[in-house]
Formats: sequence, structure tokens, C-alpha cells
Amino acid sequence: MNIYKLAELSEEKKQFIMKRAELDISEQMKLAKEVSDDIRKRGDEAVLEYTAKFDRVTLTQDRIKVRPEEIEAGYARLDAETREAIEYAAKNIHNFHEKQLPEEMWFTEVDKGLLVGEKTTPIVDVCLYVPRGKGSFPSVMLMLGVPAKVAGVEKIVVVTPPNEKGDVDDAILAAAKIIGITEIYKVGGIQAVASVAYGTETIPKCHKIIGPGNSYATAAKRVLANYIDAGLPAGPSEAIILTDEKADPEKVALDWMIEAEHGPDSASLLVTHSPELVEKVIPIVERQLEKISDKRREFVTTNFNTYGGVIITNSLEESIAFVNEYAPEHMEVMTEKPFEVLPKIKNAGEILLGDYTPVTLCNFVLGPNAILPTGQFAKTYSSVSVFDFLKRSSVGYASKDGFEMVREYAYRIAKVEGFDTHGLAVKERK
Repeated sequence: MNIYKLAELSEEKKQFIMKRAELDISEQMKLAKEVSDDIRKRGDEAVLEYTAKFDRVTLTQDRIKVRPEEIEAGYARLDAETREAIEYAAKNIHNFHEKQLPEEMWFTEVDKGLLVGEKTTPIVDVCLYVPRGKGSFPSVMLMLGVPAKVAGVEKIVVVTPPNEKGDVDDAILAAAKIIGITEIYKVGGIQAVASVAYGTETIPKCHKIIGPGNSYATAAKRVLANYIDAGLPAGPSEAIILTDEKADPEKVALDWMIEAEHGPDSASLLVTHSPELVEKVIPIVERQLEKISDKRREFVTTNFNTYGGVIITNSLEESIAFVNEYAPEHMEVMTEKPFEVLPKIKNAGEILLGDYTPVTLCNFVLGPNAILPTGQFAKTYSSVSVFDFLKRSSVGYASKDGFEMVREYAYRIAKVEGFDTHGLAVKERK
């Protein structure tokens, strides 16, 4: 297990930690260009061929789109307890995102006779990318679909890779029904992104695609950036557990493992100025590892020996400075006074406070969106929200008296910038 003292870290090792599993996807981009060009030319035929090649699933053209009866059947097959959990999560996620909605329109008078404002409208259509790679992810359907619905998007399209039987998993179908989404296509990876970027005989062209995907889907988004808005950059999972000497070792151990189990390229760091706490936490982690599957145990162990581990600092303030430099996707503040630490955290996708708010809650049921910026993008990006599904138009109005008051100012600036017709429009206006 990696245990680093921040003050003794070489610059090379520090940069390795900061970069996480930032992958060179140049090879994936070459393939994405090739596949995308083919789908642009051949449409559904190419989609079916690449689905067979990459996903090892043989579909026919009439099975690309999920039929309404498939959604109903998936919902009915899912056990009642899981449906109840999804419905509860959907309610909380809806309530959270509803609070984000801005005013549909506002105005303010910046000077006498001069009104300015904004008009907010939903994006006309959007594609939600729901991954499948390591399992079924109804939570992603909720985190994307609920804010899209709350925002009022008229046309919501979902793309998701088919399972081994050529179907969509029941939990995802149930989540879609609970949200009220009916347009779902069994396609993933490069072929999914290319299909909605260009449109095929079956799959509609969309203006935006949003949702986490593997390196091939990410490569396709980059290649097709001129054809479709690719939304938030979301890569491998990452988290920081920030603690002081008062933290409960049992809870710290449990939460430190959460993001580490996502996969071998995830990054989960315990950041603390208390070596004594670390000494208590590590044996607990070793004990808890015996309770999870071999697959997840391998992911956690790999993580703690590559991009994750322990960062020991000299003080809580130094720990906070490291957090802000790292800009984690998820972070938990498990200190004696977490609400005093909160204002000092400047860069994080989400900030969870106290001993009873593990990442698990926010990933699934608490309400805030769990699709978050990774790879230091939390320095400039926010979590997925209703704002990802809205756009704003500036609005302005000048009365005749307002125009007369400002025309000379506008003319002077037009003259300085060399725009003749700009100047004429105000100078010659009667």
C-alpha cells in the first residue's frame, strides 16, 4: 500500500499522483475516427456490425430501439425492493434538481429606458449515455434523466450497450419507466456517440450527448466535437477522504475503499496529518477486504498500490491545500468540525460532511448529482445539473429616450473598433 509523506514527495511522484489514470487515448481516437466515418456512410448497417464486433452481440435493425413492451417487462421483472429503492432515489434527485431551476425570464433596468435580462429555455434534444461496462447502472439513468426531465427537455434519447442477450438490463429499464423516458437504443461505445452525432436510419441525431463512458466513448466524443456537444468530461472514479486525528478509524476505512472498488484505474486517497490514525485504519481495511468479492478486492488492492494510498501531511491546513490542488471528484470531510473546513475547500466535484455521509449516499439516493468532473476538471467544471440541459438567451430593450441617451457612447466605441456600419446604425438613426 502506498503511504506518502507529502513533504518528502519527489516532484515526479507528486505529478503521477495528480495525473491519476489520465490515459493517452490517441489509439482509441484513430479507431473512433474510422468507425465514425463508416457509421456516417452506412448508418444502421455499420452500427450492427460494430455492435457484433465490439460487444459480441448480434442484433437486427428492428431490435436496435427498445420497444415499449420491453420497458414494461423489465420494470415488471425487477424485484419490488429494488424498484422501491430506485423510486426513493428518483424522488430525492428530483427534489434536489428542482431547486436548481432558474427563473424562466428576468429583467433589470441598467439605466433609464434600458432594460436587460435573460430568457432560459431547455435544450431541444439530448442524448443520455448510460454505460454498462462493469455492471448495470440505474443510478446513472437517474442522475442524467431526472435533471433532463426537470429542465423540460422535450426529446430525451438514451443509448446504452446491450447485455449478452441483446437486451437492456431490467434495472435500467425500470429507472427509465420511473422517470418517464421511453426512447432507448441498444448501442454503446464509439458507435453510440457516432450514431447520435450523425443520425442513422433508426437512431436520431442529437445536439448534445452527456454521461460517463469508457475510453472509446471518450475518444469518439473528442473526434466528433464539431458535430455534437460532448458535455462534462468524466473519467475514472476518484476520491479523497480528508481526516484529522479525531476521525473514527472504522468509518474512515469503510469510506476509503468506496471509490477504490470501481476499477484498477480509480484513485482513492486518505489525506491526513495523523500518522496514528493511519496505523489504526490499515488493519481495519485488511479485515474488511475479506468481506468483499475477489474482483472488488483486486480493484481495491491495485488502487492502493497505484493511484491511491495515503498522503500524510504536517497539518490540517496542508491537507486542505493538497485537496484544492488535487481537485477530487468526490471528497469526504471527516474532521471534528467539518462545517468549519467546508469554506476552505475550493476545488471538488462534491463535498460530503461528517461521519454519516459516505459517497455511497450521494452516488445513489441523497439527491445531489453523482456524475462529476474528474482529472482535476473540478477546478473549472461542476457536477451534472439542470444547467446542462438548459441554455440562456440574453435579452435587451432600449426605449427611444434610452437610445438617445446612449447612442453617442455606442458610436464612439464603434469608431475606435473600426466598425463603420455599427456606427452608422446609431449615428444616422432618426
